[in-house]
Amino acid sequence: MPKGHFFAEIEITDPEICRHYMPLAEAAVAAYGRRYIVRGGDMRVLEGYRTVRRAVILEFDSPEQVEAFYLSPQYQEALALRLQSSTGHAYLLTGNNTSE
Repeated sequence: MPKGHFFAEIEITDPEICRHYMPLAEAAVAAYGRRYIVRGGDMRVLEGYRTVRRAVILEFDSPEQVEAFYLSPQYQEALALRLQSSTGHAYLLTGNNTSE
């Protein structure tokens, strides 16, 4: 079964509100059996044009688990704060590590 990945590109516009988002998001992520692949800033664009300052990639056991996490009441509470404090994009990616 293919893994599911949550990928977000974020530009924080209000660090004070975002500070309240982080613990709520971390609790929601932990509740759904995640594994952080990437979490942080200092992105460097190698191709194309982007101004995003932060990226997060989470790995889940399945695409369905990504959707369950994203739509969960826990994450929706956190998401409301993220949407107030940042701009960006979030994606559901499906696939396995090619070495598996």
